[in-house]
Amino acid sequence: MEALYLLIPLSVILVFVALWIFFRASDNGQFDDLVGPGLRVLQDDDKPQAD
Repeated sequence: MEALYLLIPLSVILVFVALWIFFRASDNGQFDDLVGPGLRVLQDDDKPQAD
C-alpha cells in the first residue's frame, strides 16, 4: 500500500512530461509534413550525374 503513495504521483508526473514533450514537438513543426518524405522516396533520381 505504501508503494502506491510513490507510484501514483510518479505516474501522473510521467504523463504530464510525455504530454509536454508531445505538444512541444507539435508546436515546433515536427508533425507538419507527414506525406512529403514518403513521396520523396518514390521520386526517380537515377539520372546520370554530369561530371
